[in-house]
Amino acid sequence: MQAHRFALQPLSAFGTPLAGDTLFGQLCWTLRHQFGNDRLNALLDGYTDGKPFAVLSDALPAGHVPLPSVPSVQWKKAGGDRKTLKKKTWLPLHALNLPFSQWQSEAQSAAESAAPGIKAWSECGPGRQAKGHSQTERAQPHNTINRQSGTTGEGIFAPYALPQIWFHPAMRFDLYVVLDDALLTLAEFTAALDAIGATGFGRDASIGLGKFRRVDDAAVTAWPVVVNANSYLTLGPCAPQGQGYRPEQSFYQVVTRFGRHGDVAVQYGNPFKRPVLMAKAGAVFWPEAPDPARLFIGQGLGGVDHPVSLAMPETVQQGYAPVIAFHRPVEGSA
Repeated sequence: MQAHRFALQPLSAFGTPLAGDTLFGQLCWTLRHQFGNDRLNALLDGYTDGKPFAVLSDALPAGHVPLPSVPSVQWKKAGGDRKTLKKKTWLPLHALNLPFSQWQSEAQSAAESAAPGIKAWSECGPGRQAKGHSQTERAQPHNTINRQSGTTGEGIFAPYALPQIWFHPAMRFDLYVVLDDALLTLAEFTAALDAIGATGFGRDASIGLGKFRRVDDAAVTAWPVVVNANSYLTLGPCAPQGQGYRPEQSFYQVVTRFGRHGDVAVQYGNPFKRPVLMAKAGAVFWPEAPDPARLFIGQGLGGVDHPVSLAMPETVQQGYAPVIAFHRPVEGSA
């Protein structure tokens, strides 16, 4: 398998964050439409047995990866108060060549990690202005008209609002994809990614949300090879349960995925999936037998033996995540 980097530019607001596991689900539907259900089933053969055809990261600010979620004692003391340091959640790629203890000193906040051309937001809603930020969130009003009265009302006709994520026009994202070219070629994956960007990703894509485009062709990614690597940094949500990592030297933040089906599966009766507990991007896992060349960790979830969906028992969910292998001193050491 080979890791590739895709540079993406958002073209509209988003109703759903560009998370790797969610994007994988839409990728599967897109491949089904492009190549048929038999081809998709062939790609997913062995997916829950450690043989994924593609592993997708979250969309990360261009030139950055998540800062590892580790106790502050593992960082070299940096200037600034704790509240300021907690906002520095993105690590520039050049910092990967520095000793681990210095990474927090090089980390940047969401505003600092944005593209150089991003200076400030103009007015972004009544009485609101967000300067120096790459994105902002707004509430979008919705309503349903009662055809008998010609107005809104109560219950299902009550007006409501849903959040939308708006990005600065100069914002760029990096999407890392570990791809098995023997199963799905780079050209086929690129075509599917372009189709998702053109039709829209996630919630409310049918009304124009979630559109993006590729800025350039995919670039082969080679992370620094650390011979004495002992940890993995994840670039997307993953399911590490039962994978043999040392609990006392692994650190992560958890997130519960309350998934739901998309595409035509929303018409199958029950669009909701079973909740899944995952580790957020930026997790750090210490394996018993480190492999400096490893490109992803985790496991495939779901399938008929352990279904995450009652409506479609064959459904799978990405519990894999691309990783960067690195060396981390034992907690509390220099």
